[in-house]
Amino acid sequence: MSIQAIANFIEFQSVDGNSQSRYQNGKVGGIIAYGGYDYNYLSFLYQGASKNRTGDNISSSLTIAQNAVSMNIAQQAISNFWGIRVDTLAVNPDTMAVGRLLSSEYWIATTMTYDTTAVVIELSSGIDAVGADAPSRSLTRDLVGALPLSASIRNG
Repeated sequence: MSIQAIANFIEFQSVDGNSQSRYQNGKVGGIIAYGGYDYNYLSFLYQGASKNRTGDNISSSLTIAQNAVSMNIAQQAISNFWGIRVDTLAVNPDTMAVGRLLSSEYWIATTMTYDTTAVVIELSSGIDAVGADAPSRSLTRDLVGALPLSASIRNG
């Protein structure tokens, strides 16, 4: 019987897509290189996607030990509408060498709650079906190439 270890890698990104910080929860007190970047250790729990009963939105949460650093990160993420990419990877339990990618998810930090022991950052999908809100980006010719001049689009 073999042991399969997994680790989560999180990257906080500002609205313009610039990385603010990167963390992993696999190697206590250490650094793991992944995707050409170093991810410092941060003690956190990632609870994957959950959908509500009506299916109109999915959410997730990131629980971090409460201290001055984590409170600052959470407050900045919420105030500045940071995006959070969460990659879950298989890792070698002995060497912590990164293995295959199991999932990659993109979230927006929406709210936070905290008590004396933990800070919980609530994550929401980028598109909210209830309010029909989408991230503020327009399709332009520079981004996607030639755009149709009418609403009539036909496939082959």
